Amino acid sequence: MDGLKSFAGDHGGAKAVIEYVGRRGARIVLVGEDGAWGDQFAPSTDIARSACIQAGIAVENQWERELIEQMRPNNDLWRSMGRRSLAR
Repeated sequence: MDGLKSFAGDHGGAKAVIEYVGRRGARIVLVGEDGAWGDQFAPSTDIARSACIQAGIAVENQWERELIEQMRPNNDLWRSMGRRSLAR
């Protein structure tokens, strides 16, 4: 939960989308008001939602167009995504 609060504080606030990832649990994708984004994992979607609520981060039910358009991936992310797709 401290990581969630820290991210929101560093980026002028944040919104979250929680994605179920099977046995691994849930992925919390955070999108800061400045367009930065990151993620964290939780053991379940319920724990992820509770952590976001405790951290004061609004949880979106799904990926909305406005939230996606707000995301600003950095150049390092684009490079790493390119390497992953080329490696397949």
